Amino acid sequence: MGRRSLAGDGITSGLGRVWGALRRGTGSLGGRLLALTIVFVLASSVLIFFPTAANFRNGWLAERANAAHLAAIAAELAGDNLSEGAVRELLQGADAIGVARIAGGATELVLGADTGNLPLLDEDQTRRRPLVEMTRVISTLAGPPDRLIVLTAIPPTRPDERILVILPEAPLREALVGFSARLFWFAFVTSLITGALIYLALLVLFVGPMRRLSLSMTAFQENPSDARRVLSPSQRHDEIGEAERALSAMQADLMAAIRQRERLASLGLAVAKINHDLRNVFASAQLVSDRLAMSEDKRTAAMGQRLVRAIGRGIRLCSDVLEYGRTGEAPGELRPLHLAPLLDEIAAELLTPEIQVRWHSTIAPDLQVRADRDSLHRLFANLIRNALTAMKGQEGASLSASAVSAAGRVHVRLADTGPGIPARVRSRLFEPFSSGGGEGSTGLGLSIARELATLMEGDITLQSTGPDGTVFEVVLKGAD
Repeated sequence: MGRRSLAGDGITSGLGRVWGALRRGTGSLGGRLLALTIVFVLASSVLIFFPTAANFRNGWLAERANAAHLAAIAAELAGDNLSEGAVRELLQGADAIGVARIAGGATELVLGADTGNLPLLDEDQTRRRPLVEMTRVISTLAGPPDRLIVLTAIPPTRPDERILVILPEAPLREALVGFSARLFWFAFVTSLITGALIYLALLVLFVGPMRRLSLSMTAFQENPSDARRVLSPSQRHDEIGEAERALSAMQADLMAAIRQRERLASLGLAVAKINHDLRNVFASAQLVSDRLAMSEDKRTAAMGQRLVRAIGRGIRLCSDVLEYGRTGEAPGELRPLHLAPLLDEIAAELLTPEIQVRWHSTIAPDLQVRADRDSLHRLFANLIRNALTAMKGQEGASLSASAVSAAGRVHVRLADTGPGIPARVRSRLFEPFSSGGGEGSTGLGLSIARELATLMEGDITLQSTGPDGTVFEVVLKGAD
């Protein structure tokens, strides 16, 4: 019992130390891998423990049966000359209390001792029953400490007979506990060695390269403009090598995009300054051209009018370029607002008395959209201004607006009676500086309108165009 307790305590303390080490080492990927390997090997050892322990138990009992058979043969040969001390010595050599032979259906006691009232366990070794043998392992480990085993076996030299051996279970229990402890430590050491080898292999093949990738991403995030932080891919041809090359290419593309963006930002700042100065120059030139246009000399007046139109186009270009630069700004908070009054307001601003275009809106006065008012004003102002430019000089020209609400979206249709958009520009209609062909058009109005619609979680599309007119549809978020 003392040796059994010491072995059990050793296993328990060993498990406690293993569990503490695993808890401390599972913070990293390698530590988790090592812990999982140990757990899996130990789990597989548990699965094979019962068959292995059953084989060990059977072997131990077979050895005792063979020793008892030899003792029985010695007692048979000695006959009546065998003393009581010699009987005890033969039994002790076989770790047995009693030995009997069964031949021809009769049981003959060869060597024997008093068993008292101790509990008995029948053990039949004449036929194999794997499941029963595995359950007997648990019975041996958890059974009463003073139980005796009544073992029935086949003597190796007399297969027609049976030998009956009575032996104490305590030595078997002690041997089985020792075997279990040895098996545990063997599995534990094997799992450590296996886990270490797998860990080292994966550390070299996978964990190290993955750590290199993560460190490269972290370093590049800190300063994307530094070319020294771009990962230099290895020559690996597996998935990690592909990931390294993809990351290196992405970092290079991102760094180029950042540099391009910085150059464009600098260029945009320069253009804004130039635009500001140009508008001042155009304003001064416009004063002079207005006076020339009012000259009594017809030739001078005609040249002045042409100059006024040219300067007006220059001013509109400067204004449109500045407005296009503003579209990258995020719109204000999207709030519910009534659509019809806003469109009527824009039409009233742009449809001056000298512009002979009829405005007609069928939008319900209570229809609301969720948008930023300033951005929505700029969006429809660009669309209406483009439509008016396209219909300039046309008799009976009209511009109409309608809207329907469906599935939480509001579809606004703006239709004019202009000559239509030329086929050569339809494919790039919403690209910057893609002129629709109208007089004085800068090609920025539709690009600005689409970007504003996108910023407000909407869209704008060309529905139809032709000699009978053009229809644009703007999709906005509904207020509900």
